[in-house]
Amino acid sequence: MLKRPYDLPPMSSLISFEAAARHVSFKAAARELNVTPAAISHQVKSLEQELQSALFRRHHRGVELTETGAYLLVSLQRGFECMNDALNQLRARSTKTSVTIRATTAVSSLWLTPRLAQFWKIHGHISVSQIVSDTDQAGSDCDLSIHYGDMSNETGTCHALFHDHIMALASPRFAQLHKIEQISDLGKVPLIHLDADKSTWTDWHGWCKAQGYLGPLRNSLRVNNYVIALQAAQDDMGAVLGWHGLTKMFIDTGKLIKILPETVASPVDFYVKLHPNATDRAKLVYDWLTHEPSCDK
Repeated sequence: MLKRPYDLPPMSSLISFEAAARHVSFKAAARELNVTPAAISHQVKSLEQELQSALFRRHHRGVELTETGAYLLVSLQRGFECMNDALNQLRARSTKTSVTIRATTAVSSLWLTPRLAQFWKIHGHISVSQIVSDTDQAGSDCDLSIHYGDMSNETGTCHALFHDHIMALASPRFAQLHKIEQISDLGKVPLIHLDADKSTWTDWHGWCKAQGYLGPLRNSLRVNNYVIALQAAQDDMGAVLGWHGLTKMFIDTGKLIKILPETVASPVDFYVKLHPNATDRAKLVYDWLTHEPSCDK
């Protein structure tokens, strides 16, 4: 029997697990993949047997990720992002009329995609492709790119999308269980920490220091994906730092709430860059993103 390449489990089990973990639901994963929940459960159990480790905790009301499951989800999403990156580049080569935008997972899912949905209502004839990556954001394989950083260091055509402020957020249930009335109370509750590559990304220690609190903080949960951090907060796992421009829809729907009135201005801007040799269609998307009324300046 031939050994599988790369020493990987069957892709069907990895894809089934990623969908189930992303939705935190076997039923939702089954709907996405057009299979039965039993098929998803079978694939996940097969993967757990191969890894000899539980990936989910099963409850009568649903499932939740174990620490091992959360680690595997982030690793798989990195791999899928790389594959998605390569495929989008190939698609871009074959479709010159498509406008390509590079953004991080958080910016793509929480800010860009909802705005593109509005853009297509007006300009449905323009095809837009996204290159979603949390690694290299300086590639030349796109027409536009969205960054969180110091725009003054850029050359070429750039425009600030919004200068954000950062809040302490949590789920309503978490806020009810943990009475947080002042900054020092954060030292007593679980916190969700984001391991970000960029030094400009404010962490809990930096946020609390800006408020004058230098005391200890709990190192409860660490993730390297902001979307996962927000999901963990919604699941009552801890408080999370929220960039208003990225978390507004969670606040508006009540999924997350401010647990303290204090905010900290973000040290840098979210901005969009128009790359050289961009087409007229790309410039139209650029102009729309920078003047779209719902942008939080």
